[in-house]
Amino acid sequence: MSRGAAGTGPGRATAPDSSAAPPAGPGGGLAARQAALVAALVAGGPLPAGFAPAPVEAARRALLRKRAGDVARHWPLLAAGLGAAWPATFAEWAASRPTNGSLRDGWDLARELGDRGTLPPLGAEELAAREAAARYDSRTPPRPRRLPAVGRAGGAIAVQLAGRVRLLRPARR
Repeated sequence: MSRGAAGTGPGRATAPDSSAAPPAGPGGGLAARQAALVAALVAGGPLPAGFAPAPVEAARRALLRKRAGDVARHWPLLAAGLGAAWPATFAEWAASRPTNGSLRDGWDLARELGDRGTLPPLGAEELAAREAAARYDSRTPPRPRRLPAVGRAGGAIAVQLAGRVRLLRPARR
């Protein structure tokens, strides 16, 4: 059993080997390169130099599928209303947007679909209920409403009184 140099071994701290650190590229340090890769994966940014396009694209698609599943857990009626079109609709919408969290991503998508006139009735009812229950401005996290409120989306109307949300009129089918 051989031992290394004096001062090494279990319980002894050693200085990191500076020769093992990757060289800083023309784009900056490690943090800048990591930020560029993350932007390419989740926010539609350009592919950083030194990465093969096919594996990065496969990882980007996988992350979009994972993100779509997370949003569908927070917005089940929206996802169900879109049916088989859900993954493609979400991926198209999210491809160039960084995530704001599953709840906020679903809210933003539902509002955009409503603006386009393509929000399904189940999604409209879910959005109306969320709009009645919470205040959301697309910039800050949603906050629960304390006063009575009405939410409208795609013909659906929901009201919130004393913390309870009721759907008064379902969306047109």
